[in-house]
Amino acid sequence: MRSAKRRTPALACRARALTWAAGLALLASSAVAQTSDLVSKTALRVCADPANAPMSMEDGSGYENQLADLIAAKLELPVEYTWFPMATGFIRQTLRANRCDVVMGYAQGHELVLNTNHYMTSVYVLIVPEDGPLAAVEALSDPALKEARIGIVAGSPPATHMARNGLIGRAKAYNLTVDRRVESPTVDMLNDLEEGEIDAAILWGPIGGPLVKQAHPGFKVIPLLKEELPPRLFFRITMGVRQGDKVWQRKLNSLIRRHQDEINAILRDAGVPLVADMGDGMLDAGQ
Repeated sequence: MRSAKRRTPALACRARALTWAAGLALLASSAVAQTSDLVSKTALRVCADPANAPMSMEDGSGYENQLADLIAAKLELPVEYTWFPMATGFIRQTLRANRCDVVMGYAQGHELVLNTNHYMTSVYVLIVPEDGPLAAVEALSDPALKEARIGIVAGSPPATHMARNGLIGRAKAYNLTVDRRVESPTVDMLNDLEEGEIDAAILWGPIGGPLVKQAHPGFKVIPLLKEELPPRLFFRITMGVRQGDKVWQRKLNSLIRRHQDEINAILRDAGVPLVADMGDGMLDAGQ
């Protein structure tokens, strides 16, 4: 009898632990079901900026619009957009408000969204006239840049490298966060380069590359792959979904994996510079 009494508390604790575990599992499965239920079954609902050239445009001309069309076709669904400026409150007013289910381009590791696997890696680029004195530059430490006036988006990672190399004093800064329906710093920067207001421009490759291809054939786009000190200038880009939407995330991961070649073709056609995952070279055209 004494042996049975000694076992009773242990058995009771084990029973309580099993009950708690079962309850937590039930709550977890319920949460997954609830978040999965938020994803539309009748359309690919995309959150996008209506004036974020060259990525997303309300007229459907951006390459992220083309990526959305590709994913929607694989899902056999139409595309529906929720348009909102890519500025403060974008995720809160779109994805978190359950007005849409995916952001087509979002930097890996951002806490506001649950990232899919990345579908591209790209890098900041230096843009110069292809027949000018800076056409052979490959790094921001090149002495040829010492007297150059360089356009830079204020607060972007390359600004740190410019400061390290003594290039900030002559730089021309452009706004980082704007409503692109009324202001476009990237377009302004390239127009200034065209007009000789600046000698070179530094832009995020997926913006600068396509804009040069579309409207500035006399410019050369130079991926900044030789900057060895932090901050890094290459980033992996994912699709963003709501936090907790694991089922939807896995579905998009599968689509990205199976159709990477088609995704790459859209990006290359747009003029996006694609680099290896570790930012140590350009991605081979066959990949």
